[in-house]
Amino acid sequence: MCSIAKIEHGDNGDNVDIVYLDFAKAFDKVPHQRLISELEAHGIKGKVLQWIIRWLKDRRQRVCLHGDYSGWQIVWNGVPQGSVLGPVLFLIFINDLDCGIISSILKSADDTKLISTANNQEDSEVLQEDLYTLSN
Repeated sequence: MCSIAKIEHGDNGDNVDIVYLDFAKAFDKVPHQRLISELEAHGIKGKVLQWIIRWLKDRRQRVCLHGDYSGWQIVWNGVPQGSVLGPVLFLIFINDLDCGIISSILKSADDTKLISTANNQEDSEVLQEDLYTLSN
């Protein structure tokens, strides 16, 4: 696990860049099998893990357009939105997002802020490299 960097920029008169990231449809893209692996890596096991697996298993959805419904499809990815557990599972899933990141990072569900000193070209390059790392 990586820890969140302390944010101390700006207190001493430094220029600061903040990049606001909102991962599109992030809750919908969490693969269940990888999420389960992350939960196990964080020490979640036994009855709690089995309860979460059952909660995610056999989820189905369909689409309605102008009153016409599609057939039901099994959902293999995503954590349910509008639930209390969904955002918690998503945060566990992205917990290691800051690994390899030099800039400060703040994570709140699918909203992320990348914060970096911006006093010179080197600072800008560090921030850009962190953006590349996050993108990958």
